[in-house]
This record gives sequence, structure tokens and C-alpha cells, in this order.
Amino acid sequence: MGQSEAVNAPTDDVGGDGEEFDPIGTLTLIGIYFTILVLAWVYIYFIEFLGRDLVVVG
Repeated sequence: MGQSEAVNAPTDDVGGDGEEFDPIGTLTLIGIYFTILVLAWVYIYFIEFLGRDLVVVG
């Protein structure tokens, strides 16, 4: 019974008719992460450092 199941099992897109890899989603995520990183840097640099005097906690 094991061999007949293996022989009759459907193959996964061997013909190559499936979707091609589209990197738009990956590039979108990288862009979103980069935007968050830049916004965090702008917030820390311009608002926290330039808006106030530097304070050493201690």
C-alpha cells in the first residue's frame, strides 16, 4: 500500500507553471522597517538631544 500511494501522489508544480518570485512584498517590508528606523533616529536626535540639555543620570 505504501508504494501505490507514493506513485499516485501528486507532484508539486514540477511543470513550472506556478507563480514566479515577486520581491515587491519583501522590498515593501524593508522600506517600512527603514522608515521606522529613520523616524526613530529623527525623534531621538532632534527631539531628545536638540530639544533639551543633555542630562547625565546618576
